[in-house]
Amino acid sequence: MTLNLRLTTALCVALSLCALLAVPGNFPGLDGEARLTLVVFALATCAWIGTPIDDTYIALGAGLALTVTGVISSDTLFGTLGDSTVWLLICAFVLAAAVARTGLAGRAAAFLVGGARTVRQLVHLTTAALVVTAFAVPATSGRAALALPVFLALAKALADRKRLVVMLAVLFPTVILLSAVATLIGAGAHLITVSVLWEAAGERIGFTEWLLLGLPLAVASSHLAAEAVLLTTTRRTDRRGPVHITAEEIQRHSDTPVTGPWTQAETRWALLLGTVVLLWCCEPLHRVPPAVVALIGAIVAASPALGTVRLKDALKTMPWSLLLFMAATMAMGVALADSGAAKWLVSGLPAGVTPTVFLAVVIAVSTAAHLVLQSRSARSSVLVPLVVAASVGAGVNPVAAALASTAAAGFCHTLPASAKPVTLFAEIPGTPTYTPRDLLRLSAVLAPLTAALVLLFAVAVWPLLGVPLTR
Repeated sequence: MTLNLRLTTALCVALSLCALLAVPGNFPGLDGEARLTLVVFALATCAWIGTPIDDTYIALGAGLALTVTGVISSDTLFGTLGDSTVWLLICAFVLAAAVARTGLAGRAAAFLVGGARTVRQLVHLTTAALVVTAFAVPATSGRAALALPVFLALAKALADRKRLVVMLAVLFPTVILLSAVATLIGAGAHLITVSVLWEAAGERIGFTEWLLLGLPLAVASSHLAAEAVLLTTTRRTDRRGPVHITAEEIQRHSDTPVTGPWTQAETRWALLLGTVVLLWCCEPLHRVPPAVVALIGAIVAASPALGTVRLKDALKTMPWSLLLFMAATMAMGVALADSGAAKWLVSGLPAGVTPTVFLAVVIAVSTAAHLVLQSRSARSSVLVPLVVAASVGAGVNPVAAALASTAAAGFCHTLPASAKPVTLFAEIPGTPTYTPRDLLRLSAVLAPLTAALVLLFAVAVWPLLGVPLTR
């Protein structure tokens, strides 16, 4: 669909919805604030889908419109920037900047990948290494940038086996996107989900709870995806030959040593990162909020005596656009819940739907949503408030429904433009990489597999971990 056609379609849909909502006789039971909220929500969603305007600009405009019309207060709009989840992400990016400076990523890659002797071992060791990066680097685009030099080193070492290079080019963004669900800081969409759950359902999910629920799913989906990538992008003859990646080959693409004795900075940072992650995981014992732990870690990481990065340099890596987007969409979620608009939207859903069928529909819609909403955070901003409101009427636990929707929305591999990591690895000068046809072939297999896996976890695994399917 061309840009002009998308823009025209989105504009027609938005104006039609606004015209229907503007007529007082339409939709009885919908009061003025709810109507205004739905108008703003419809315009923002259509703008996200059909226009090239920056997502953050649209979200800020929507938040401003809701404030000016009195649906939410200015304190609500600006207060979202002070939310603990926003501060958690800010501090996590400072920690990530310190990780990038130390070169620990290169050492980890050399240690893990250097042990591979077969193609399948290389694939699963690479997958395991990428899953671990979810604890050190927030946001999938940051992890993709950190992993790119490692991929380039592997591509040079396997230059005479083009199919394996293409396979690895697909593997890196695939695992990065699916493994993000492992941690609360894995994607901005997770923080939006947590905020919506708290505002709309009064349910609080901390770092430890998310880790307990998300890490097993991340590990299972990532290794399942690794097998899917291996089988859809290579032939049996490609997988038979041995592989041997040396540390020297990885060193050529690293500015810091990947072997030899650790420097004092690397040792300090490894201890700091391990301490921060341990404190996050032990939150139920010490009761210190994850954002406070992250702030302590960021202060140490940027300190003149012990740190490895200056604070002003770390702040330059901050995705301020993402933070503003999160804050604005959190305000939109508050408006949907408080005005009654979300409840009204789902009030017409058919009764008698079983919890499993309800979740299956939620997961299917969330999996396919990347075809119209390319921003992962935008998908959660649109879907999660509606899913949480609908789950109450269907008798489904809102935590299970919101987590299932957010996890399913992590699948966004169909097109090169579907996600930033996919775009990044699709455009590497001088290195063989995948084509849109390769992505379509993978998506045809991986989309139903990941959707079924999320449904299995929501129905059978998460109830064992303290999140029942029904209320």
